[in-house]
Amino acid sequence: MITTLKNAFKIKEIRSGLIFTFFMLIIIRFGCQLPVPGVNSEEFSRWFQAQTGGAFNFFDAFTGGSFERMSVFALNITPYITSSIIMQLLTIAIPKLEEMQKDGEDGRKKIASITRYVTIALALIESTAMAIGFGNQGLLRAYNVLNVVTVVAALTAGSAFLMWIGERITEKGVGNGISIVLVINIISRLPDDFGKLYDQFVKGKSIPLAVVAACVIIVIVLAMIVFVVVLNSGVRKIPVQYAKKIQGNKMVGGQMTHLPLKVNTAGVIPIIFASSLMQLPIIVSTLLRYNGTGVWRQILNGLNQDNWCNPNQLIYSIGLLVYIVLTVFFAYFYTSLTFNPLEIANNMKKQGGFIPGIRPGKPTSDYLNKVLNAIIFIGAVGLVIIAVVPFFFNGVFNASVSFGGTSLIIIVSVILETMKQIESKMLVRNYKGFLND
Repeated sequence: MITTLKNAFKIKEIRSGLIFTFFMLIIIRFGCQLPVPGVNSEEFSRWFQAQTGGAFNFFDAFTGGSFERMSVFALNITPYITSSIIMQLLTIAIPKLEEMQKDGEDGRKKIASITRYVTIALALIESTAMAIGFGNQGLLRAYNVLNVVTVVAALTAGSAFLMWIGERITEKGVGNGISIVLVINIISRLPDDFGKLYDQFVKGKSIPLAVVAACVIIVIVLAMIVFVVVLNSGVRKIPVQYAKKIQGNKMVGGQMTHLPLKVNTAGVIPIIFASSLMQLPIIVSTLLRYNGTGVWRQILNGLNQDNWCNPNQLIYSIGLLVYIVLTVFFAYFYTSLTFNPLEIANNMKKQGGFIPGIRPGKPTSDYLNKVLNAIIFIGAVGLVIIAVVPFFFNGVFNASVSFGGTSLIIIVSVILETMKQIESKMLVRNYKGFLND
């Protein structure tokens, strides 16, 4: 990776993109320090520290600490991510949107424009709910219409500005801008997390014990990173043979290729869906200042990630079992929406392709479904392992950090994808240089 970056800086076009991306990231981190006008920052910080649920910690990890500081970037690009997922689902459900997606570059531009409007709408809804909820709890300097409007405008503008920066990075920088914005915020929390681990398990301990603790922490983190890399790069290659056919006076076709099916077909989406669904009741209850009593209180405790894997409160780990079931369910659900075996089989048949030993058409579709169901389960189990490991160490050893399995998957995936894009640009540049020579 270091060699790739060194070679990339030798090419003016890529070097300019890297420098542009770097300055955009500086602007993002600067904006994360600007407080929202009208919010009592000190009171909000004390309120945030008093929250025992993991819901707001999960949200704060994605915003790079902006939510805890209640900066203008407190919403981050989560409205854009949500709107993108919504549009992806609607594209499958609404034929007109599906036609747009298949209508080439113009169609994709129209969908991107609609996604931006949906993002602004979601940002307005989220910021309004936050402003009213925090106002009811005395976290605004003055709870009146003008102050609420100011907070809503600042949070919505911050989210829209981050969306704009992400698109500019995609256009003029390197990699997927939205993903890079998300990753830089997650990475910004890592020094604090490792500092907490150092203070809790290394600082003040005897030298042998401190060395063992530090080695264990490093090994666990590295093992999880390696596991994420293996999971993301895992592919099931299905052989595809194309029949020979005559075009003019030539015999063409007949080559053997393969259809790559990723093991982690749904990416990090199942974990995000499951986590969001589990934490939503806690967030709503907190904003409404209703902690609940009796059964509802027990349910909220079970949904609280901080209570999972705790030997003293094993009953609450039932929530972890629900989380695992939701993760597996969303892995199958999201893949079923984004991958259509019947369409793949029909396209292969039209192009004269077939899987050796499998008849074209529906038998091919059934075979792809069978293989896909198997690898989806393997990928879902991998996601569950990555997600559960931080919960286990948090519950058993009280090692509370913000970089959970979701964060690691996002960081590793985006870094690998960005490096691939840089390498592909270098390869294209080399081809152009070769042809010009």
